[in-house]
This record gives sequence, C-alpha cells and structure tokens, in this order.
Amino acid sequence: MALHIHEACILLLVIPGLVTSAAISHEDYPADEDGPVCDQPECPKIHPKCTKVEHNGCCPECKEVKNFCEYHGKNYKILEEFKPSPCEWCRCEPSNEVHCVVADCAVPECVNPVYEPEQCCPVCKNGPNCFAGTTIIPAGIEVKVDECNICHCHNGDWWKPAQCSKRECQGKQTV
Repeated sequence: MALHIHEACILLLVIPGLVTSAAISHEDYPADEDGPVCDQPECPKIHPKCTKVEHNGCCPECKEVKNFCEYHGKNYKILEEFKPSPCEWCRCEPSNEVHCVVADCAVPECVNPVYEPEQCCPVCKNGPNCFAGTTIIPAGIEVKVDECNICHCHNGDWWKPAQCSKRECQGKQTV
C-alpha cells in the first residue's frame, strides 16, 4: 500500500523544518481509511469578523473579513451614518458594530402636543397653553372663560391648571 500525504501538510512541514518530501516516513504521518493523518499544527485563530473560511490544508484560512454593519436586516458601510427612525441617529463603526443615539426631546409647553410625521419630537401647533377647567387657553394672555371668571396660564408651568380670578357677575357660578 502506497502512502499518500496531503500536499498542504507537506508544505507546512517543508517550509518550517526545511524537510524534503522524501524524508517523510510512514511512521511520522500515518494514514487511515479516510486518508492522511496530519499532526495538527498550531493554527492561527480565525478573525471573529471572518465571513469566508477555506479549508484547503491542515489549517483553515480566512479569505474575507466583514467590512460592513448589519442593522435591522440592512447593510451599512463602515463609518456610514443613517437614521432608522426620526428619533434615532446611527453610525456603522470600524468594529462592525452599530452605535445609535436617540433624541432627547424637550417637554412641550402645551397640554395638547402633536406628533408630526417624520419628526421626532412633539410640537405645540397652537403655541404654549394650559387648561382652565376643561378649556384649553393660550399662555401669555388673560382669557374670559365664562361670565364670572378670567384665567391665565402660569408662566412656564403649563402643566398646572390656569390661575383664575372671579369677576363681578349676576348670580352665576364660578369655576
């Protein structure tokens, strides 16, 4: 029976030890029914971002390293910036990781903020305001809410109910 030595194993042995293929004996590298048996050399570790590994010899080799980021099923180039939503800003880092920041919205100065399409933070379409009972009144002016009461919003404290003062009226209830 002839001894068959895997070519990659010979190359690994020939180069480091300057050994010729003629010097390799059956005792050094025995064969079994599956083919040659190599002593497993110290193989370099495969890069964790390796996407293509070839097994052509005794050691696996990385042939392609990932140079993009994946985020919610989409690929992005290294250092590419993107907005997955109106409130998020993200970047594909050289480490192939996506880092995102989320907008920190200021508290709207009204009791009825509106979320507009493609905008992150809510807006006060009618400006600052507050509640006088169940009525929304604009900030900065006095508003006659009924026959007996005039109200105004607290300065900067829109979440507080309006301050109201009772006026002279003919037998009407006050708020």
